[in-house]
Amino acid sequence: MRPFKRRSDLAAPRTGRAARGPAGTRIDGNERFGRWTEGIARGMGTPWFLLALTLFCVLWLTWNTFGPEHLRFDSPSLGFTALTLILSLQASYAAPMILLAQNRQDDRDRVQIEQDRKQAERNLADTEFLAREVVALRLSIKDLPDREFLRQELRSLLAELEQQEPENEPDAPAAPENLPPRADLSTPEPHDEENESRSE
Repeated sequence: MRPFKRRSDLAAPRTGRAARGPAGTRIDGNERFGRWTEGIARGMGTPWFLLALTLFCVLWLTWNTFGPEHLRFDSPSLGFTALTLILSLQASYAAPMILLAQNRQDDRDRVQIEQDRKQAERNLADTEFLAREVVALRLSIKDLPDREFLRQELRSLLAELEQQEPENEPDAPAAPENLPPRADLSTPEPHDEENESRSE
């Protein structure tokens, strides 16, 4: 049993030896090989590869045709057998690499199409929801009273208030009850005093 190794830094996540993709997924050997062959196939489809291959063939043919005989490595009399073998090997490997790149591209297109389909479904659902909300909003706005209706209601309310104002006017204040009788503060008349003096 392999003992656990104590780590000094526990804040950083532990990374494996295998390479990881942009989304954090592990890249196995098949994926790495597929990317490598796809890169080669893409390089073979560029104009620079065609130019380099043409220059290589021209130099090969020129050297083995006009070069020193003791330095030639491919006989023109045999139809440049070595060059034919090299080009045949290149073509035999190029075809599977191109097919592999096409298969990988088809897989990516299939995944992209599936994602686009799901996105289209979400967009359709959002559009239908917004359409229902707009219809409900229009119906609610249609049920609301308009300006003319509000004006008529206000006029009728004002007329009712004006009719009720005369009826609700307060009457004259009534005399307060339970008041003590007023004291007679009138002064005695002068003839009363004269009658009293005569009686004496």
